[in-house]
Amino acid sequence: MSEPTLAYVIGTRPNFVKMAPLIAAMRARFPALRHSLIHTGQHYDELMSGIFLDELGVPPPDHMLGVGSGSHGAQCAAVIRAIDPILAAEQPRLIFVPGDVNSTLAAALAARQRGVAIVHIESGLRSFDRSMPEEINRIVVDRLSEVLVVHSDEAIDNLRAEGVAEGRILFAGNTMIDTLRALEQRFRSRRTHASLGLDAGRYLLVTLHRPALVDGPLLAAAVEALASVAERIPVLFPAHPRTRKAIESLGGAGRLRLTEPVGYLDFLSLQSDAAAVLTDSGGIQEESSCLGVPCFTLRDNTERPVTVRLGSNTLLGLDPRRIEQIPQLIETTPRRAAEIPGWDGRAAPRIVEAIAARCGL
Repeated sequence: MSEPTLAYVIGTRPNFVKMAPLIAAMRARFPALRHSLIHTGQHYDELMSGIFLDELGVPPPDHMLGVGSGSHGAQCAAVIRAIDPILAAEQPRLIFVPGDVNSTLAAALAARQRGVAIVHIESGLRSFDRSMPEEINRIVVDRLSEVLVVHSDEAIDNLRAEGVAEGRILFAGNTMIDTLRALEQRFRSRRTHASLGLDAGRYLLVTLHRPALVDGPLLAAAVEALASVAERIPVLFPAHPRTRKAIESLGGAGRLRLTEPVGYLDFLSLQSDAAAVLTDSGGIQEESSCLGVPCFTLRDNTERPVTVRLGSNTLLGLDPRRIEQIPQLIETTPRRAAEIPGWDGRAAPRIVEAIAARCGL
């Protein structure tokens, strides 16, 4: 009888960041088991794949599904259709799914129908805003999963409030920070800001991608506010080509330092040396908190309230006019790393040992 299979699903760049240390730790702890890495192809970044292959010992995916972009329904349907025969053939003992993207939801649905036990990494996060597709995804995946791996006290409270049994909840810490710590020496030595003609600690790094901001009238207001900020501090905005085209069509965009999207290491380098970060991304809120860089989040809510509670992240609301306050806020926001339990670079080994004990591996 062949050894059991452990399956891991990734679909987007943040999934790589969250899953790479766990996959490496599971492979090291259980070398005799079969480990199957399934990349849905919701996003694909060859540079990202190379980084984790070289730096963290994660092999190339065993299965590339190539689902590409599309609507929520189209992506979920494509992942389910492509992953189901893989699950039928490999019959994994466990499947690990991260975060809240469409690939995660679809893989969890397919696995549940096949009777495969699901381990949800980054469970229990809640924005309490069901207009966000990610909120629906994470709620449903938590309902389907046997083991819910959480990285903050608030996540535990959320799951308890929803009636999740204590035995399904596993507090282990934040695997995204495992990756950040593993690559820290490499990205801090890059000095990417210097190659762009910027001074360390003297620029605002911007990343905005949510449709509520970049696909409607709020983008014009945000660009106008950023142009005002750029009169006092350089504003660096690595933007998706579609977003960049929209920005360049607006007045005032010429004052911003618009660039193409940058690779993971270069982005972490820029983030670590910035005066502050303006974002609508959950993962960047976490990274900035651990790097000690003030973070300002252009959203009404966050599923990472621990970063706000500890003072490393400030919610501006979905109000672009507040962007103009950032230079003053930088002066009054302490530049220190938040000390968050379990965000210490050792989350993956804790998960591995807990899974070994709970699942009898």
